[in-house]
Parts: sequence; structure tokens; C-alpha cells
Amino acid sequence: MDDRVLVERQLGRPPRAFSRVVVRCPFGRPAVTEQSPYDRSGEPFPTTYYVTCRHLVAAISRLEAAGGVERWTEEARRDPALAESLEHATEEQRGVRKKLAGAETGRDDGDSLALGIGGSRNPGQLKCLHAHVAFALARPGYLLGERIAAEIVQLWPEKCCLDGLAAAL
Repeated sequence: MDDRVLVERQLGRPPRAFSRVVVRCPFGRPAVTEQSPYDRSGEPFPTTYYVTCRHLVAAISRLEAAGGVERWTEEARRDPALAESLEHATEEQRGVRKKLAGAETGRDDGDSLALGIGGSRNPGQLKCLHAHVAFALARPGYLLGERIAAEIVQLWPEKCCLDGLAAAL
């Protein structure tokens, strides 16, 4: 089945700036996608790596609801290794976005290409744990994102989250 169709099923809507699947779950289905820096209309899409696995989205949402964004922001400020990891990943993110955009600058004349992970203008203040986990899964070696992901009790579900949805296609 086409990845775009599967991602649409996972999200419950068409993906806005879908480029390709970069991480698959143990069941071979999309888990993290790579997004173009701009959608078809030229609007910026600042989240390069996007979690689509419903199980993973829910697990990360629970971390955020429990104060995870604030806690991990503080951890990154306090721990030099995490701060360095975040700084390096932010620079890597900017490079990836510029490479993906090529000569395209979108409606913002390229301003959004300088944003950090999850579209953050201030990388020291985390914005979305989903984006950090997605970045860590897509680009292994990102310590902060890997630590956030390690907090998830069961990273992958026992059964594919698309099992019931794919049959309905």
C-alpha cells in the first residue's frame, strides 16, 4: 500500500508537506515521516520529522501532558551533554531543511529554514517532544531525543496501530 495513503490513515487527514517515510515501525508501517520545508502552496512547514505512528504519538502526548516539555527543557539547561546534543541537532536540523528546500524559499522568503527542531525559534525552550523523538529516530545520535524516547515504557505497540485502519481502505 502507498505510504502516503497509510500516513493519511494514521493522521486522519491528508499530510500537508509529506516527502517520504524515514522510520518504519517493527511492522513495516510508517512511524516517522520527513516533511518538505514548504507545502504545495509555499506555506512553511517547520517540522521536518513528524511522528505518524498512533501508538507513539499517544505515548509522547502522555509525556507532554505530565509536564515533559518543561522538565526536558530544564534537563537540557542543566546537563551539559544534553545541551550540546540539542545545539548540534538544531544546527543539523537547519542544514537538513536548507538541503530539502534547495532553491525554494516559500512565502516566508526562507525565514523558516533557520528554525530549530519542531519549528522552535528558541532552541533552549523545547516546544514539542514529538518533534524531538522523531528527530532522534530519524537521525540516531541525538542524545536529548533518545533520552526522551527512552522514557516511553513501550516504544512500539504489540500490534500494528494500522491493523484495523488499513483493512478499511
